[in-house]
Amino acid sequence: MNLLQATGVVKKYANHLALDHVDIAVPENKVFGLLGPNGAGKTTFIRIINHITMPDAGEILFKGKPLKASDIGRIGYLPEERGLYKKMKVGEQALYLARLKGMSKNDALKKLKYWFEKFEIISWWDKKVEELSKGMQQKVQFIVTVLHEPELLIFDEPFSGFDPINANILKQEILGLKEKGSTIIFSTHNMSSVEELCDEICLVNNSKTILKGQVGDIKQSFKSNKIEVAFTGDADHFTKEVDALCHVDSLQVKQGMQHALVSLNAETSSNQLLSAILTHYQIHSFSEVLPSMDEVFIKAVENANQLKTN
Repeated sequence: MNLLQATGVVKKYANHLALDHVDIAVPENKVFGLLGPNGAGKTTFIRIINHITMPDAGEILFKGKPLKASDIGRIGYLPEERGLYKKMKVGEQALYLARLKGMSKNDALKKLKYWFEKFEIISWWDKKVEELSKGMQQKVQFIVTVLHEPELLIFDEPFSGFDPINANILKQEILGLKEKGSTIIFSTHNMSSVEELCDEICLVNNSKTILKGQVGDIKQSFKSNKIEVAFTGDADHFTKEVDALCHVDSLQVKQGMQHALVSLNAETSSNQLLSAILTHYQIHSFSEVLPSMDEVFIKAVENANQLKTN
């Protein structure tokens, strides 16, 4: 079941078409990657979900019914542009924002205490926001976003300002929220995070949806028949042995073994290559190489731009 479904969404600003009949389906209890280059329309779509702006055409359903203003309380939104009040004390502000989400004072204080202790930031309670680093402020805003346990969470570049250790802590928290039943829209330019976190993605470019589906299926569809082989034996002879079956892209020694990256010829199967080299070499590993999400992102955008030009 889809928690959120957008059909034919259009949004124009003066002479700029931000979204052009965009269809996006966010499955329930999944991490959904909303991806695209700068200016592609991602932030516009997120703003429409949060009723910050309204579409010019199209429909958005939340749990099968038209999204309405009263549904916004069931959404938690962490924007890329941070919005904490610099002069307010951290605890005072967190409590204020929790009350705006409809929480009672007692419930808010109880849950804030839990999260502040979990993130080891209880000592920040009486500090002003302006005294905190960007990463510290990000932790506070993350807490405020998830505090009321919304059904839908939207994180726009949530790891901005974090060192790798704290970014990993936040990733684990996001996965934990999914395990507890939250549905998450995750927007980022960090494709390694997409591979770690996302079940499905939608790639938007020039205001249109150009790619969507499960991460594993998408990577399979963009593969280029590359195989990585680790073996022991004569490297020069290996190149000659496989010349009719594939092109050797690279060959190097790692940990006492030869590692070859090869591109199969169009008529060659991986089984044929494996059979050809098994009789001459000791094979330590033989695996298909799938493209990274960085490579998928670049290739998909390039293909879409070429189609637009043609």
